[in-house]
Amino acid sequence: MKLIALVLVALLFLSGCSSRKPTPHKVTLKKYKKPPRKETVPYKLRNKNAITVSLYEEYKKWYGTPYKYGGTSMRGIDCSAFVQTVFMDAFRVRVPRTTKEQVKRGYQVSRKKIRAGDIVFFRTSWNSRHSGIYLEKGNFMHTSSKHGVTISSLNNPYWRSKYWQTRRVLP
Repeated sequence: MKLIALVLVALLFLSGCSSRKPTPHKVTLKKYKKPPRKETVPYKLRNKNAITVSLYEEYKKWYGTPYKYGGTSMRGIDCSAFVQTVFMDAFRVRVPRTTKEQVKRGYQVSRKKIRAGDIVFFRTSWNSRHSGIYLEKGNFMHTSSKHGVTISSLNNPYWRSKYWQTRRVLP
């Protein structure tokens, strides 16, 4: 009798463990922004003028933002919108939305006299233009179709061959 009671109690416990169906856990995937790639140009601001400091601050905000033709946000931006946004945010200076109109603003500066904050323009094909903002030491920031917002060198063979003109819109 004790043996039967012990077996029944054991069965009761075992059946109690398996009577409940496990409830699946809901898994929600959060979308995280990719960590920024390592910067190609060191971020050192000591002994820089106010324009250069402001430009690097803007660059830090936009770094890695993907290129999107017609884009105007952190989800995607094109070159002329990037130039327009940086000038408004950093200097409260309005520049037109398109490269075609931007190249009409300010005044032309020779390549030898470029300084921080000047807009550099490139002819990338027979009917396409590209713009960026000169930083220092031959470098400019822009949005690249391959790398998004990045810094490139005017001495890079590609950019050197496509260089068109520089315009100064800041005083």
